[in-house]
Amino acid sequence: MPAIALCSARRRFFAAVPACIAFVVWAGLSSAADAGPAATQPARKQVVAYVPNWVDLNAFAPTIAYDKVTHLNIAFENPTNDDGDLSFNRHNSVLINLAGKHGVKVLVSIGGGSASGDKKLRARYDVLLAEARRKAFAARLADYVVRHGFDGLDVDLEGPAITRDYGPFIADLAAALKPKGKLLTAALSQGYGGKSVPDSVFEHFDFINIMAYDGTGPWNANAPGQHSSMEYARRNVDYWLKRGLPRSKAILGVPFYGYGFGEAFKKRDYPYAAIVAEYAGAERVDQVGRTIWYNGIPTIKAKSKYVVDEGLAGVMIWSLDGDGAGEKSLLSAIHDTLAADRKRESLPTR
Repeated sequence: MPAIALCSARRRFFAAVPACIAFVVWAGLSSAADAGPAATQPARKQVVAYVPNWVDLNAFAPTIAYDKVTHLNIAFENPTNDDGDLSFNRHNSVLINLAGKHGVKVLVSIGGGSASGDKKLRARYDVLLAEARRKAFAARLADYVVRHGFDGLDVDLEGPAITRDYGPFIADLAAALKPKGKLLTAALSQGYGGKSVPDSVFEHFDFINIMAYDGTGPWNANAPGQHSSMEYARRNVDYWLKRGLPRSKAILGVPFYGYGFGEAFKKRDYPYAAIVAEYAGAERVDQVGRTIWYNGIPTIKAKSKYVVDEGLAGVMIWSLDGDGAGEKSLLSAIHDTLAADRKRESLPTR
């Protein structure tokens, strides 16, 4: 409180109550006012979890630990025609309603990695993001977000889907969403389309989920190894920070899945839950069998601590349905690490 206002308030206060009472009460008020920002709780880091809507949301939504996440991204909904009408899985509403009761924000995510490889869908996005239809598509998306009760929109266009129209599209999306009080976020990677993203989009996003995984995988069978190491995470974050992304908007993405090579090779991922169910003690390491690489609890904790130490905005998860249960939960490892840091920061200094 400014000094002049404080003195004026004191005069009014003491004139209204007996001096002895006024002194005691005002002392408490003054202490709280003078304490300022140092007395406030440290800001909670964001924990953003993607939830695929091809899973049984009726069964999955009630199992989510809503107290351990801040945002849920429903993946994915995409345009069904060249007018930009978006699909909607009716079971999305189950998640939206449950999350809302717990104060967790829910965003709808468009695109997806597979959309970039779908020639028909990618061509549709090319049409909708072109200048002739861009503003109308952005307005349609904003109306969709409001109509279905979402808190915002997440743009997960990747690789060849990121064209020269990406920057203007994001600007038009922000202009359509922000007046409605809705969030605008993105999922971006360094290696798969990152160079095509203009720096101008950073100001429009509330935050960016950095996909610091898939450094290798089934598409590169001759390069076995860890697809999301600690070093890889640092390198991906550094790339976006050096380009001007504020730390307050940088969310580190972590995988709740792994990939198999050699005898364990297959053309898709291994959910973390399946790995720890099959291999005893797998939650404590990053490599099992012959041979599956993933992130176990120690690495997830180390990445969460890195987020804290570097002053990043939080952690993103792909995808929540892959988590283990109980003491094997990666979400709990993230939550415990971030909560411990908040508790440590909130302790009074002497």
